[in-house]
Amino acid sequence: MRQDTAQAVEDFPAAELDFKATPDLMSFGALARHILDAGHALTGMLLDGVDNLATPQFREMAGKYRPPLPERLDAATLASELRKSVETRSAELAARGDDFFSGIITRFDGQRVTRLEMLQFVKEHELTHRSQMFMYLRLKGIVPATTRRRQAAQKGA
Repeated sequence: MRQDTAQAVEDFPAAELDFKATPDLMSFGALARHILDAGHALTGMLLDGVDNLATPQFREMAGKYRPPLPERLDAATLASELRKSVETRSAELAARGDDFFSGIITRFDGQRVTRLEMLQFVKEHELTHRSQMFMYLRLKGIVPATTRRRQAAQKGA
C-alpha cells in the first residue's frame, strides 16, 4: 500500500505539489506529507508504549514522533521518505511479539482498541488520504499505479 502512495508522489508533476482540487482542501504534497507524518508518529507512539492517545496534548505528543525532516520536501525526497518510514516501522513492529499487538490502548476518540486494531486504523487513514491523492492524479490526467497494474493484468489475461 505504501509503495503505491510513494509511486503517486513520483507520478505527480513535481513542480505542482501545491495543487489543490479546491482551495479548502489539502494540497497533493500536504496529503503525502500528512501520510508520512501521521503514520510515522502513530506507529512510533505504539512502539514506545504510549497507551493513551486521548489526551489534550495529543498533537504536541504526535509532533515529537514526526520524522525529523524539513517541513518542505521535494517530490523525490518525499517519495523516498515514505518508503523508508514504512520499511523502518515494519521491521520494528515485526520484532514485537504477539502480546504487544494484543495490548489494549485508548485511541484519541476514547475508544479502547488493541494495538493491532490501531495499526489497522493507521492503514485505513493512509488509504483515505491516498484515495484523495489518486483523485488529484486523475484530475491531472494521470492513471494511478494500481489501475495501471490492473489494466496490464487484464491485457495479459
